[in-house]
Amino acid sequence: MKLFKYLIYISPILIFIIVSSIHDLNKSQLGSRVNPIRLYFTPSVDTKRISTNASELVAFLEHETGLYFTTAVPTSYVAVVEAFGTKKADIAGINTFSYLMAHQKYGAEARLRIVREGGSTTYKGQFLAREGSGIDSIPNIAGHSIAYVDPSSTSGYVLPRAILQKLNIKPSEEVFAMKHDNVVMMVYQKQVDCGATYYSDPNPKTGEIMDARMWVKRQFPDVEKKVKIIGFTQEIPNDPFVFRKDLPEEIKEKVVRALLKFVSTEKGRKSLFEIYDAVGLIRTKDNDYDVLRKMLKEQHISLSGKN
Repeated sequence: MKLFKYLIYISPILIFIIVSSIHDLNKSQLGSRVNPIRLYFTPSVDTKRISTNASELVAFLEHETGLYFTTAVPTSYVAVVEAFGTKKADIAGINTFSYLMAHQKYGAEARLRIVREGGSTTYKGQFLAREGSGIDSIPNIAGHSIAYVDPSSTSGYVLPRAILQKLNIKPSEEVFAMKHDNVVMMVYQKQVDCGATYYSDPNPKTGEIMDARMWVKRQFPDVEKKVKIIGFTQEIPNDPFVFRKDLPEEIKEKVVRALLKFVSTEKGRKSLFEIYDAVGLIRTKDNDYDVLRKMLKEQHISLSGKN
């Protein structure tokens, strides 16, 4: 009888402990408020612009999936890659070269690829110089200073530099501006003689420029006249949205469907354009990027960024 009374006495306590444990377990699950899915973005353009528009994306994802998200924009391209290794990143909008690094080192998986104006699923890098500088072609870069984007930027460093090395063209100085729009500004303000950024075809309807120069037109309305294109790199696949290798498949597919739905709306397309100069998304897979792997192999470029 005493044992029965004792059990009656402690039962509420046991029930409380069990319920609390289950509650704490649920709270810690990935996608919960205290353990949100971490969505990273490569810092290709102004960080504030990316963060502002990413908030709209997060709100949509949370509504569609019932999961919680948080975003981050690290200071460098490689920091996004390493975030997959430390499991600080679950999903990332990442550039093509960084994706190959993240896939090779940590098994990260491309599921979506951005689409640019005109339906283009590929893009290329461009060389820029200031009008009247006397630099009218890639060979003219010899002996002049050049600004690149980031050591892991495909269009803003890896391929442009490979072209210069192949042609034995030696700039007088090489610097990193860390963002595509920063490169354009450095060329415009004569801080460097030339630069390398991504290129995108002009708007097919309006003829408006869509390459990296467009990001500084508000500040420098005459940038299109003052900064000219003097050459291009090869075509490369557009940037992917990448998922951590061991992220649950159910979450991967749920987020993919939500992202595709997001860019099917006018507001979603506008936000994606502000983040990555893109107007849509399509499904993709790892072997879609084999063309870049082959290109890098032919040019003896390793995924460490070293020749």
